[in-house]
Amino acid sequence: MANKLDSKIPSGPIESKWSDTKFDYKLVNPANKRKHSVIVVGTGLAGASAAASLGELGYKVKAFCVHESPRRAHSVAAQGGINAAKNYQNDGDSTYRLFYDTVKGGDFRAREANVYRLAEVSANIIDQMVAQGVPFAREYGGTLANRSFGGAQVSRTFYARGQTGQQLLLGAYSEMMRQVDAGTVELRYRREMLDVVVIDGKARGIIVRNLLTGEIESHEADAVVIASGGYSNVFFLSTNAMNCAVTAAWKAHKRGAYFANPCYTQIHPTCIPVHGENQSKLTLMSESLRNDGRVWVPKAVGDKRHPNDIPENERDYYLERVYPSFGNLAPRDVASRQAKYRCDEGRGVNETGKAVYLDFADAIKRLGQDKISERYGNLFEMYDKITGQNPYKQPMMIYPAPHYTMGGLWVDYNLETTIPGLFCAGEANFSDHGANRLGASALMQGLADGYFVLPYTLGNYLGGTKLDKVTTTHDAFKAAADGVKTEITKMMNIKGNRTVDSFHKELGNIMWENCGMGRNEAGLKKALQEIPKLKEEFWNNVRIPGDANYLNVELEKAGRVADFIELGELMCRDALERKESCGGHYREEYQVDGEAKRDDENFCHVAAWEYTGDNKPEVRHKEELTFENVHLATRSYK
Repeated sequence: MANKLDSKIPSGPIESKWSDTKFDYKLVNPANKRKHSVIVVGTGLAGASAAASLGELGYKVKAFCVHESPRRAHSVAAQGGINAAKNYQNDGDSTYRLFYDTVKGGDFRAREANVYRLAEVSANIIDQMVAQGVPFAREYGGTLANRSFGGAQVSRTFYARGQTGQQLLLGAYSEMMRQVDAGTVELRYRREMLDVVVIDGKARGIIVRNLLTGEIESHEADAVVIASGGYSNVFFLSTNAMNCAVTAAWKAHKRGAYFANPCYTQIHPTCIPVHGENQSKLTLMSESLRNDGRVWVPKAVGDKRHPNDIPENERDYYLERVYPSFGNLAPRDVASRQAKYRCDEGRGVNETGKAVYLDFADAIKRLGQDKISERYGNLFEMYDKITGQNPYKQPMMIYPAPHYTMGGLWVDYNLETTIPGLFCAGEANFSDHGANRLGASALMQGLADGYFVLPYTLGNYLGGTKLDKVTTTHDAFKAAADGVKTEITKMMNIKGNRTVDSFHKELGNIMWENCGMGRNEAGLKKALQEIPKLKEEFWNNVRIPGDANYLNVELEKAGRVADFIELGELMCRDALERKESCGGHYREEYQVDGEAKRDDENFCHVAAWEYTGDNKPEVRHKEELTFENVHLATRSYK
């Protein structure tokens, strides 16, 4: 067991760490900023806000987008809201309470200093986005409205109906495009990062594939930011868009960036249930619905009556029963497990028995249909279109599904990976959510990293690091580009009998059954036997039609699935090594009355994995976690 990690957490009281550190950071004067170049990979909330901010400061920024437009980033799918400690409701919220709720919600597996900074800058995010014209919901008098989300007893979530992520992304996108027009940001569409170029131990550029022409391109810079999102598509069926991938982060990992806590994945409790074997993704129903919706199942096993025909005294509102203090707004990991327990008892609904009800009858009776439509109308329309059922007239059916990943590239307090000059922002890093993210905190983290953290920490790096001039004629660029071309050629030449999707589905099934909502030693060991066999068959029997030198969607998917297979193996090994239950990592051997049982003596640390070469075991490093402000305690939402 190795330990080579320096988290660079500043000294001093937690309330002043960030402000004191910002003063101590080295600065780059405006004229010198124009001499520095920065690459940003990904143009979702974290990437777009980082590119906009760095461009505004005067740096020369190259931003790379895998889509034909940054507006298609998966950030648009975050529906319910964004947290901020504004205390507009005068209900007891504060920076400290948001910090406390986030540490507790993550089951005490996050770094305190990073979480406090996130809570501290959260209020600035709302001011920034309002200034950009984001149409947050407002009260009758014009003040910004709030609602509640899981894991909190205050209302701190700002929202734009059920389209918050989309509206925030449009704001960040507009700011980035303003810098594109100003000439400080160069935006490259339809490019996928396939390697990081490291020269003299520092990240100095990337290799990308032009997805329209197949051309392999090299791009140099003084620093690189990875903001490419999470890896829930390792499960095949998830709420993530089909293009969401781990590839950028995984290629950085294989160049020397440690990958932290890969087994920390979040299963969202309110998703439309699986409806068939040919389904390619799942649809999220926002957690905000649990503000007014009540979750229940029939009390009787196997009750197949229409939900409207089941009387009140024959319904089990199990979240309200088990967690009376938080009720239907229990955190996601807790709510998901309780739904699984009810279905395992035989009280699940739907034809499959893998669903529970989310019922708005009481809220409609109390507030009126118009008010519910005002709050959630687009979500209700989406549910109706997908299922053919009207949620105003009968309960929704929901079931947990893979949604978010708390694991990611290890970063220090400055959001810098173990490769100097390579930074990581948003869901692609591991830093802020521990073993379980609270609802409405993903948008908060992405914008905090891009707007309010990276402009300082990246400037500190550039101001304090000697960087020789580098061009793409350097041997390291040629070697990296040749390596990418060799792997593509190898993949294209397999010409086997199985489709890429068949491998992805098989991997997803292995992962869901053995490393999904519940894990145990036998299942994880089984997965660790099956995944290497799947990898071997993939590299001997996958079939990729077409040519590598033009648009080839199957080739794109094949590269991503190859990375998911390797990641899946690491996830299972990480889950096997972590002999405890915490947050979304639920080892069935470690529980008390169905609740997660942590082992703080042996596992109160971040596990950061070091790549050591193809087909070689990765080395597990530890970053010990200390809790000086929120004291370690067993989570309770009862």
